[in-house]
Amino acid sequence: MQRRTFLKSAAALAAAPALTTLGKPLNAQAQSVIAATPHAFPQNFVWGTATASYQVEGAVHEDGRGPSIWDTFSHTPGKTFQNQNADVADDFYHRYKEDIALMQRLGVKAFRFSIAWPRVFPQGTGSPNPKGLDFYKRLVDELHSAGIEPFCTLFHWDLPQPLEDKGGWPNRDTGTAFADYVHYTVSQLSDRISHWMTINEFGSYIDGGYSSPWGAPGRNLSRRELAQTKHYAVLAHGLAVQAIRAAATGPAQVGLAEDTTGCMPAIEDDAHIHAAQIALREENAAYTTVVFEGRYTDAYLKGLGADAPHFTEEELRIIASPLDFFGLNCYTTQEVVPADTPSGYLVVPRPATYPHMDSEWLYVAPPALYWTPKLMTGLWNLKKIYITENGCSSKDVVRPDGRVLDSDRVQYLRSYLENLQRATADGVPVAGYFLWSMLDNYEWSQGYSKRFGITYVDYQNQKRTPKLSYDFYQQVIAKNAVV
Repeated sequence: MQRRTFLKSAAALAAAPALTTLGKPLNAQAQSVIAATPHAFPQNFVWGTATASYQVEGAVHEDGRGPSIWDTFSHTPGKTFQNQNADVADDFYHRYKEDIALMQRLGVKAFRFSIAWPRVFPQGTGSPNPKGLDFYKRLVDELHSAGIEPFCTLFHWDLPQPLEDKGGWPNRDTGTAFADYVHYTVSQLSDRISHWMTINEFGSYIDGGYSSPWGAPGRNLSRRELAQTKHYAVLAHGLAVQAIRAAATGPAQVGLAEDTTGCMPAIEDDAHIHAAQIALREENAAYTTVVFEGRYTDAYLKGLGADAPHFTEEELRIIASPLDFFGLNCYTTQEVVPADTPSGYLVVPRPATYPHMDSEWLYVAPPALYWTPKLMTGLWNLKKIYITENGCSSKDVVRPDGRVLDSDRVQYLRSYLENLQRATADGVPVAGYFLWSMLDNYEWSQGYSKRFGITYVDYQNQKRTPKLSYDFYQQVIAKNAVV
């Protein structure tokens, strides 16, 4: 990566293009402060952290919550690491005030969480459960009291089991049920919440749950069934966008949190950059591309042939319902080179020596936080991006003195944030960053074997211990710069 030369003198500052925030020029004093601070982020940059309902809440049988597909899956022998489940997890349902106090001490100004659909509608449809909704009212009120803005995801994989019994996401009616749940929930909480995300990571719960054994519900669809299910998933997103706008009683910012498959040029020159941009569009044809373009790419449909999904023009218009921001979950990327092929690109196979974190899939590629939002902005003219997830797993160890010195996570975060700062300095409209995760938590089929948190959780007694990475992130937030 090319190192950036920062402005340090008044003469150099005067000769440079004016720095801006939210499209408005900064005054001279603010420009001087930013120019003198290496790796500084824009003013009003939103620093946050994130969790998800099933991974942290626990209390799966309390206050009328119904079962989700992950309750069923995790209680099926052989499906998860050591048959572990999230019946208790981080007990966030009871300890959220303690955890919000940790967030306040950290200095974050925003917290991304998800609502458990089975808490609000235990059967997926029908009568809502007031006690389930009341938990989220208490949670959001506590966040506001701490000066922390709630960013809410409406679906983070915990589909109500009764809807799976009726066919799950391969059933088009599930998307309609989702929109109904979204409409009701937003109508009840939009006096407290203004930032909404419809769905988290299409591929993780569709491909992961319906074409692989690692995710709930653990089904294995045919290629044709899977392609149609992907279509129903993005259609459900579009219906939910419309439901939010119809139900919100106040200003609503509507987005999506998606793990867009990243692509970066293997070499930073025009030919490689062009190939990476083509690759990013095609590698995301089933999800991100159709959301922004309202059409499937020709190559995607041709590649599926007779297995391509059936859809109408009206469905495509719904899928492309305009968004106020895009939430990018970004952990890694893939390198691309130009190729004399119909696609015009080749994804470089990762060698066996490619570095990764404790999770085998988490390849360390810091330029992901530069190239993915930059190429997306160029493709789809995005106006506002939040990095809604970024972080890593580590072999965290509690020392005899009680400290957790996760220096590998610190180095990971520093490298990634330097690339994100480069993106903002280049004008990529990234407005905020949500570190995954605030707490160690239940890592789906891998149970408690992987730790992503900047706060260590002892699952035997629920003690929270901020790690070295917590201290690092605290300083980043305080200085609004990579440290």
